Amino acid sequence: MLVVVLALLAALSNAAASVLQRRAAADEPEGGPGVRQAVRWLGHVLRRPYWLAGAGMLALSTVLQAAALSVGSLALVQPLMAAELLFTLVVGSMVFHRRPDRRTWLAFVALAAGLAAFLISASPTAGRDTASAEQWLLTSAVVLGGVVVLVLAARPVRGAPRAALLGLASAVSFSLTAALLKEVTGRLPDGPAAVLGTWPVYATAVAGGVAFLLLQSAFRAGTLAASQPALTLGDALTSVGLGWALFGEQITLGVRTVPALVGVVLMGAGTAGLARAPSVAGDWDSAARRPGAGPTARRVR
Repeated sequence: MLVVVLALLAALSNAAASVLQRRAAADEPEGGPGVRQAVRWLGHVLRRPYWLAGAGMLALSTVLQAAALSVGSLALVQPLMAAELLFTLVVGSMVFHRRPDRRTWLAFVALAAGLAAFLISASPTAGRDTASAEQWLLTSAVVLGGVVVLVLAARPVRGAPRAALLGLASAVSFSLTAALLKEVTGRLPDGPAAVLGTWPVYATAVAGGVAFLLLQSAFRAGTLAASQPALTLGDALTSVGLGWALFGEQITLGVRTVPALVGVVLMGAGTAGLARAPSVAGDWDSAARRPGAGPTARRVR
């Protein structure tokens, strides 16, 4: 129960961070292509109060996630983080003053039911607290190679496809960060010197920085409806694989495979429904309604 509570609180903090930082991005014109324009855009966004509040929530989410990973498995904690999608809808509806319609809520019911079915059926088990250097070397090479492929695939496209690809690249990076964070928490019993004198804590900072930059690029490329499903579900599913590859975590197979697959299908259906739902498509998070603004208020991206 403690793992579940900590993971859900981390998901809520993550959702608030995503919404607040997307709110800051929505107030800033996208600008033209190129590194210089992207750096200039990011420099403006970093000074927005909404972005700073989102950064604080992201830091809180990291602390809560580390606490959950210290007592639970990667394959349990990260799928629970998929609840971030529901929290994103709730928080986003308050920030952007958009009321979700019934279709949107049905999509989230399917997502929640699928997540519950998957976790109950798969029953992720705890594994080792740390992994060997050889396992980390091989797994990191595969994960980083996947991130590079996704980033390259996002370069020639624009709009929702670009946001989705960058969101997925960020998700894979965040799942690697979570795995590294679990490695760090697994070394805590050896004392601060053992943690600070080894590579995982610094690799966690680097991987988290890369994931953060990719997340900002996803926010710049398009709406939450495009990036958030790929970000959240990609993180959850990648983390299950990393938990197995690095820490020996297992999920139940056999007769429970069928309801677990049904859960995955429901999660996919809920995500697809979210992406098409009128209340979160288009300019749901592109034009926040300010108090006193009429129907002719300027709409920004």
